[in-house]
Amino acid sequence: MMPRPMLVMNRLDAERVQRLIDTCDARNRSIAEILQAELLRAEIYDPEEMPADVISMNSRVRFTELTYGNAITRTLVFPHALAETPDGLSILAPVGAALLGLRVGDTIDWLLPDGRPTRLRVDAILWQPEAAKQYHR
Repeated sequence: MMPRPMLVMNRLDAERVQRLIDTCDARNRSIAEILQAELLRAEIYDPEEMPADVISMNSRVRFTELTYGNAITRTLVFPHALAETPDGLSILAPVGAALLGLRVGDTIDWLLPDGRPTRLRVDAILWQPEAAKQYHR
């Protein structure tokens, strides 16, 4: 496995993810623990200072699942927003947790729910709230 790339998060996302972790039910406890570890290693920025090449919450991102060569486009959302986001990927899904805070060009090794390893590469951020000056989305 490759070392994990550095993570960048905006302060509001970090606070919201922490609240989600704190209220997580037993079914999502394992992914909540992984998210907690990711929060601890992230560099935190104010939303207005977020680099445009970083995946934040509500970002629409194109990534490749390199193990099988699948190119995927999804919007990273909190679980409550899945119903209203047709291409939504929950932050509580393993791949969603893996993507938060990565930069375009980053590659990360991650475990899927069934224990299989996968490798993800961030290809593009198609839309990011901070770049669109929507700092509280």
